[in-house]
Amino acid sequence: MSLFGTDGIRGVANTELTPELAFEVGRAGAAALSAGQQRRVLMVGRDTRISGTMLESAIVAGITSAGCDAVLLGVIPTPGVAYVTRCEQALGGIVISASHNPVADNGIKFFGPDGFKLSDDAESAIESLLGSKTLPRPDGAGVGVVRSSQNLGRHYYRHLYELGVDLHGLHVVVDAAYGAAFAVAPYALRKLGATVTELHCTNEGSRINVGCGATDLRPLQAAVRALIESGERRVVGVAFDGDADRALFVDETAEAVSGDHVMFAIGTAMHDAGELAHDTIVGTTMSNFGFERALAARGIALVRAPVGDRYVLESMRAGGFDLGGEQSGHVIDLRHGTTGDGPAIAMSLLRLLVERNVTLHDLIAAIEPVPQVLVNVRTRRRDVLDTDTVRAAIAAGEGSLGANGRLLVRASGTEPLVRVMAEGDDRRLVEQVAGRVAAAIEKEIANLA
Repeated sequence: MSLFGTDGIRGVANTELTPELAFEVGRAGAAALSAGQQRRVLMVGRDTRISGTMLESAIVAGITSAGCDAVLLGVIPTPGVAYVTRCEQALGGIVISASHNPVADNGIKFFGPDGFKLSDDAESAIESLLGSKTLPRPDGAGVGVVRSSQNLGRHYYRHLYELGVDLHGLHVVVDAAYGAAFAVAPYALRKLGATVTELHCTNEGSRINVGCGATDLRPLQAAVRALIESGERRVVGVAFDGDADRALFVDETAEAVSGDHVMFAIGTAMHDAGELAHDTIVGTTMSNFGFERALAARGIALVRAPVGDRYVLESMRAGGFDLGGEQSGHVIDLRHGTTGDGPAIAMSLLRLLVERNVTLHDLIAAIEPVPQVLVNVRTRRRDVLDTDTVRAAIAAGEGSLGANGRLLVRASGTEPLVRVMAEGDDRRLVEQVAGRVAAAIEKEIANLA
């Protein structure tokens, strides 16, 4: 099994993702990226997780032992690392984060000098060098050095300001999930004139993603609802995940707004301005059918990619499309960036609200989501999906839903989960199908054990 998943390397820090492994990954990554290159500098950023500094130390030891320099960007959103890497023309960028995963997890992902995540082939090349005895082992002046960033984050701040407009009169509630956007997002919004209420906007890595942020919108909804009840009218909420490469929103009625809704709002605005390449948006197999219907009514096509922002990006680049993303809040706008960028997408969406003088609720009202149920089954046994019993349960579920529904069963690329998604116009049937398939998977896991 490959060490790299759909979004880099992930595992429980200090047991699965150990400092020893991080050292080898830093060393192999530096050697692979620097081969034949004059540039010798790698940017390293992280989220707030308490294991981040431990893994950072190990990674930069590996980088410098291979003869490359490491610049520590500190706590910074994942898209900030990509942006700074490109602005500084560095050899590449490394992010230490497990995104939306639980506190105990951490991860490592790479960006190339162009700010894009590495290809499967490039990741395989790094993996093939792990533990190699033939990698460079310079001494003396050839050893790399580590230095702290001299305010390189200014590149990313400037990027956010350029995407925004005067936000005076708008009240934004920000839930940073105790993660990488805890300082960046509130500061940038205030700089543009918004009134900001902060939720979970402190550097507390032991609480990252715990009952907050993009993985749990309930605190944000409660905060927005309280402001509405106090008399506020122009109020909207935004929630980030741990590394801020995704953003979800809460509208002026305290209702949750998914990545599908965000893509609809931004995509239709691009379409109206004649800026939506090929009149197409890239979603995933999880994108709600109501989203697809709403796009079609506006003359916009939806291309579905496999789940995972890397696959969305691959489809976008292959088809020459500019906008794509996932329900979970990963939205990629290639006009302005190279990866999912929660703070940047927030700026783009808030800009629409101000320029059009509309509410977020009205902006996305054309979408009528069909019932969609997601059941997660916790297991590391991905092979359970290959058993005859589970295949039969999936086939039966698809038969029950018929032409008016969809069933998607897949192993998560970032967590030890099998995800069962059922969708259709009949909510009761959708719930029954998802429950039956999940129960069959759980039973077969027990048999395999």
